Formats: sequence, C-alpha cells, structure tokens
Amino acid sequence: MFPLLKTRPKVRKPAPPETRTLDVAGRLMPLTIKHHDQATRITLRIEPGGRALKMTVPRGLAAREVNAFLDRHQGWLLTKLAKFSTDTGLRDGGKILLRGVSHRIVHTGSLRGLTEVVSVGGDPVLRVSGMPEHVGRRIAAFLKKEARADLERLAAAHAATIRAPIRSISMKDTRSRWGSCSSEGNLSFSWRIVMAPPSVIDYLAAHEVAHLKEMNHGPRFWALCKKLCPGMEEAKSWLKRHGSQLHAIDFA
Repeated sequence: MFPLLKTRPKVRKPAPPETRTLDVAGRLMPLTIKHHDQATRITLRIEPGGRALKMTVPRGLAAREVNAFLDRHQGWLLTKLAKFSTDTGLRDGGKILLRGVSHRIVHTGSLRGLTEVVSVGGDPVLRVSGMPEHVGRRIAAFLKKEARADLERLAAAHAATIRAPIRSISMKDTRSRWGSCSSEGNLSFSWRIVMAPPSVIDYLAAHEVAHLKEMNHGPRFWALCKKLCPGMEEAKSWLKRHGSQLHAIDFA
C-alpha cells in the first residue's frame, strides 16, 4: 500500500483588472474594474483628484449587472465629479438641457437683450446676452421663468381634474426634493425640473397636486398620482437615473 498523497488545493490566480473608459455626461473617465473573491457587493470610488474611477465587483458577476450599476450611478458620479472641475460648460458653445432637449449656448456679445430659444440650421440654440461671466446666471433666470410657465399650467390642469384649489405656486432651488405641498395648498417646485423631458415635468406637477387630496405616500396617493399621470413609473425612473445630473449644474 502506498500512503495517500495529500494534494494542495489549487490557488486560483486573480484575474487581471479590467480597464475601460466610462462616459460620464461627456466626460471620459478611465475606469478600472477588479473582480474579487471576497466581494459581496459592487463598490465604486473616485480616485483622488477626480481623474479616474475604481470599481470592485464580486467574481463571476455578469457584465450586464456591472453595466446596469454604472448606468444607475451616472448621476451620482456627475455630482461627485463636479467638485473637481470649475468648468460648468455654461458658456458660448456649451450645452444646456431644456425640456429634455440639448440646446447649444450662443453668447450674443450684446450687453442687453433677451435670453431666448431660436433655431439655427434646424438645431435648437439658446441665445444669451450680457457679460460672459454672467451667462450662467442669465440661463438660470430663463429656466426659472420657463419652469414657472410649465408648472403653473400643468398644476392648474391637474388641480381642475381632482377639483382641488391651489393657493400658491413657488419656484425654488432645493436639492433634497423636487417639490412639496403644504396643508394650506401651497405648492413648491424645483425650477431645475424644466431641464427634464416634458413627461417628467408633468409627473412632478401631478405628484404635488395629488398631495392636495392625499398628504401622504400611501396606496391611495399613488393611485391618484397615476390617474393624473399614466406615465408615472417611467418618469420616476428617469428622475432616479438622471435627476442628480440636473442638481449638479452650477449656474453661479
């Protein structure tokens, strides 16, 4: 009889990290993805200086799950990366969203004049006058005006549907919530919502108007909200994925 030979368990060599480039709202970021045996969840962090990203994922996790995670966290990344850059893009030749459509910013060079949307060669353009250093503030003022026009019209229509009076409507720049409704019937909205697609703006109006009847987030509230806005779920999903990108824009 020969003694049993003990065999050592094979040690699996760690797979080399995967490297790729991630597009974060037009900002190309180097991304390193490390597959780890002990990892139980996905972690994502920004390297010091904001010049690269590192991601750790459980070994064997499907690529589609990794991509879905990155997609869901685009807004978070944009918010965090904003502090590493002073370039807001709010200048001549930059871009800004209005009702979900990207508009090219054109600084007219004139000290006076309206901020207005025009079509140039079939492309949407936002013409902005005033001093170059004030372009961001003038765009913000324009967006506030457009948001008020949209939300007053939409809220009034939804309130008429459920026969609930609105006492007042105000525009704010809150970061913690998109809107609010008081027990007195005062509605408040973040004017940044006007950068979202029209269906999302409509959902926000419907959401706050529904609170005129239901001051809660119970089943009756959501049923009423969906009655007012049948596309509620799609709009909620859009806000969850892209809302923080709108909050990250610095108009100062």
